[in-house]
Amino acid sequence: MDLINPTVVDLSRFQFALTALYHFMFVPLTLGLTFMLAAMETVYVVTGRKIYKEMAQFWGKLFGINFAIGVATGITMEFEFGTNWSMYSRFFGDMFGTPLAIEGLMAFFMESTFVGLMFFGWDRLSKPAHLTVTYLVALGSNLSALWILVANASMNVPEGAHFDPETMRMQFDSFVHVVFNPDAQSKFVHTSVAGYVSAALFVMGISAFYILRSQHKQFAARSFRMAALFGIISTVAVITLGDVLGRMDYENQPNKIEAIEGLWHTSKRPYEPWILAALPDDAKQENHFEIGVPFVLTPLIAHDFNTPITGLHELEDAAEPRIRSGIEAVSALRRYGETHQQADLDIFHAHENDMGYGFLATRHAPGQDVTAIPAAALDQVVQETKPDILPNVFVTFWAFRLMVFLALYFFALFAISSYVSLKNKLERNKLLLRLCMWSIPLPILATEFGWITAEAGRQPWTVFNKLPTFMSASTHSVSYMLFSLAGFAVLYSIFIAAELYLMFKFARLGPEAHDTPHDSAAPMHLHAVSSAPAAH
Repeated sequence: MDLINPTVVDLSRFQFALTALYHFMFVPLTLGLTFMLAAMETVYVVTGRKIYKEMAQFWGKLFGINFAIGVATGITMEFEFGTNWSMYSRFFGDMFGTPLAIEGLMAFFMESTFVGLMFFGWDRLSKPAHLTVTYLVALGSNLSALWILVANASMNVPEGAHFDPETMRMQFDSFVHVVFNPDAQSKFVHTSVAGYVSAALFVMGISAFYILRSQHKQFAARSFRMAALFGIISTVAVITLGDVLGRMDYENQPNKIEAIEGLWHTSKRPYEPWILAALPDDAKQENHFEIGVPFVLTPLIAHDFNTPITGLHELEDAAEPRIRSGIEAVSALRRYGETHQQADLDIFHAHENDMGYGFLATRHAPGQDVTAIPAAALDQVVQETKPDILPNVFVTFWAFRLMVFLALYFFALFAISSYVSLKNKLERNKLLLRLCMWSIPLPILATEFGWITAEAGRQPWTVFNKLPTFMSASTHSVSYMLFSLAGFAVLYSIFIAAELYLMFKFARLGPEAHDTPHDSAAPMHLHAVSSAPAAH
């Protein structure tokens, strides 16, 4: 078996990471702003206060800019599966393609259809009808995230399918198992709520900008308060759901959790500290220094005080019999493809669950063919394959910590902002307002770090325990990949520049003047009295 040029694989991974990270800069804001717009418009419909309509219209304008550019980056990214990851698409296309097709037909088309009505239907639809449209846009954007994360979850926990040795691909078995994959449900809620945090700080930060400049005070104060309250609820939810997701990874992908924790050796329960900071060394498989909190690791991961947490070294040792079994599976599969003997098929089925580990070993086998491994060289191939089961610990460890530290910062910022806003003391707290304004991009960074944690922690697999990443790419040349990578980098940089320019432009212009208290009953009454003809 000829393996794909490792440089091509690395460039394909880098290009997909680049496009995904670019695209994911727009997604959280889209997810969160839709429900914030729906909340603002709901208050307008219930109370009749026009300022909330103007809030929904202004923040909706910024949502529209983000939505349009986010769509452009997302569509191009989906084509990469066919162009750069052809082996993955062939092996896993049925499982991955079905949720993406449903996402396009159900969620994206619904969202795209109603977003036009939301922008241009203010004077053409009744209040309840327009509110319904806004909620449908919010539902569509979040359903879109659901189906994409269902597809992603099937790569992490491949349920609802089996491998067919006749077609050499994963065959779809159960739609119900795919949709209700526990990993998908946890990821969807965690990712969506993270988007709400991004939207809350976006609204809060721009509102703080107006308050600092003494512009649009009523508009900014109401927007700030709503965003702060929305943000603190969302932050509590994202932290709680993150723990649920971590527990699920502990059960299904222990390699990822141990990399997240920088745990090279099995813990000494219950004394093992949770490591706050360290410098993991993947080459030497050790941490150069550690700063930790004792007695926290075991209850944090296992949710009890007695379960030892298996270290990365021990996971390597535990993988050895699976590698040997996987080599048997791949060898039998190769023979069955040539002879179609039932005996070879029976051997394959006996070792089928370890097939992915056999694929991992092909990189170290003579001629990349596990069927050609001499008995004397088998132990060496197995030992060389064992470290391959581990993800990049340094990247996974620090991506996770940066995400968590930012989440705790958001909780504190939203809590303080909610208190100050409810006490009507915003204008006196210039430092807090500046902090909110300069923190606008941080939730986007936190979601990027979360994506890196999830995807880097799954390595070396594209389909966990089934298909290694180095076998998944297309057979392009290095020059083609460099050209393609440069093109995507330039194109997406233009998208980012356009987004920033338009966002800054319309945010600086701001909404219409809202300082006249025209939506308050008492001032309207005084205005009516003062404008009445004089009795004298």
